[in-house]
Amino acid sequence: MKNNGMRKIRIAHIGCNKNSHAPQIFTSLKEQSELFEIVGYTLPEDEGVTGGAGRLAKFQGYREMTLDEILNDQSIEAVTVETEELRLTKYATLAIEHGKHVHMEKPGGIDPVAFENLIAAAKKQGTVLHLGYMYRYNPAVVALLRAVRAGELGEILSVEAQMNCHHHKERRDWLGLHPGGMMFYLGCHLVDLILQIRGRPDAILPMNRQTGAEGATGEDFGMAVFQYANGISFAKTSAFEYGGYLRRQLVVTGTRATVEIKPFEYGTEHQMYTDVRTYREHAWGDSGQTQTFGPFNRYDAMMAAFAAMVRGECENPYTPDYELELYRTLMRCCGVSDV
Repeated sequence: MKNNGMRKIRIAHIGCNKNSHAPQIFTSLKEQSELFEIVGYTLPEDEGVTGGAGRLAKFQGYREMTLDEILNDQSIEAVTVETEELRLTKYATLAIEHGKHVHMEKPGGIDPVAFENLIAAAKKQGTVLHLGYMYRYNPAVVALLRAVRAGELGEILSVEAQMNCHHHKERRDWLGLHPGGMMFYLGCHLVDLILQIRGRPDAILPMNRQTGAEGATGEDFGMAVFQYANGISFAKTSAFEYGGYLRRQLVVTGTRATVEIKPFEYGTEHQMYTDVRTYREHAWGDSGQTQTFGPFNRYDAMMAAFAAMVRGECENPYTPDYELELYRTLMRCCGVSDV
């Protein structure tokens, strides 16, 4: 990508959760050097030890800084926050209070009050708060959302969203640190899509479970049912499902058409593809029309959009108020009722 005279964003990185996308986000910053000038990174608390040697290697060759150095350097406009999930809101709030624009791993920490304070700080400071929901930038999802908003599917009746995989026992134990387990960790992507397409539900029925497979202690099966006046939608996410990755899908049914994205992604992070099938005929045997999107990078469009927001070239379509609504909806899906 050519710079075309755009100023680079001076940016620093905070954290390396061994279960997050920290290395991939940092790599995206490096590979989009026409957009970003990486000043350095910091690994707060014990993340320089727990982040994992292979993952931490991604930071080699860049300056390791203290948190205070990053926060107090006024030339650093923005930070990426990829700490342990439980610390995300804490460090994002600190950065915003110091006037930094923030890209933060989704969905935020587990304390609703702390998340509300983060949103209030972002609104007060007027800085960009950009969350790492990468499916928002998947070209197939972008095209689907555009079609939904244009009324091309008619009245929306239901959304079926699945994001499954097969994780090792250690990660499924780790899920126990979060309300709703897998629903909090990956189900947040699905809740985001359902909320965008269907809006606020009349009621939510959380159905998260601990499978106990291999003795894992976290809630590694997540499901939530969304009730609307004209239909039901659901989000399902399993951390113990053979072949689950290629069954990740989004099905949107309307009165004029049904669109099926399946799988969300396949290929590699740098060369990803998404298949979409659209059904418009009444015939039971209709095989629909197919379209393949790609190749695309999983993270580059997301981080390029963040850079454009920081430069003031566009507004973040996901406002602080929307992010708060999403977070509260997610917590209800995780079984937290007092939000």
